[in-house]
Amino acid sequence: MRILGIDYGQKRIGIAISDEMAIVATPVGTVEESGVNAAVAAIAKIVTEREVGKIIVGLPRNMDGSIGPKAQETLAFVEKLKTRSTVPIQMWDERLTTKAAERAMIEADVSRKKRRENIDKMAAQLILQSYLDSQSV
Repeated sequence: MRILGIDYGQKRIGIAISDEMAIVATPVGTVEESGVNAAVAAIAKIVTEREVGKIIVGLPRNMDGSIGPKAQETLAFVEKLKTRSTVPIQMWDERLTTKAAERAMIEADVSRKKRRENIDKMAAQLILQSYLDSQSV
């Protein structure tokens, strides 16, 4: 079963997908639709085309574990996504994944422009890989 990983953002939504054995996460790209409904439709299309069996969405909790405004926006997005997809959706703690993705790209000497273009899908990959690793223990 393939699993889709999502790093939700208002401007861009990072997308990653697992292999069929749900072992390795690979970045797919970003959804940059204007408006939540268009973004949800684009993701629902990916779910169907790639035969996804589960969706993992990064939940940006505050460092103390509480739910802040960004997490509230993400939860609202997930509620919209649930209306367009019958695939189970699970929230996953994504604290510091965007920072980790950026740090990895800086260490790999990726230009600032390329980092901006790739940060969201790399964060989605880290979120999904973290989830996959937790399942194999």
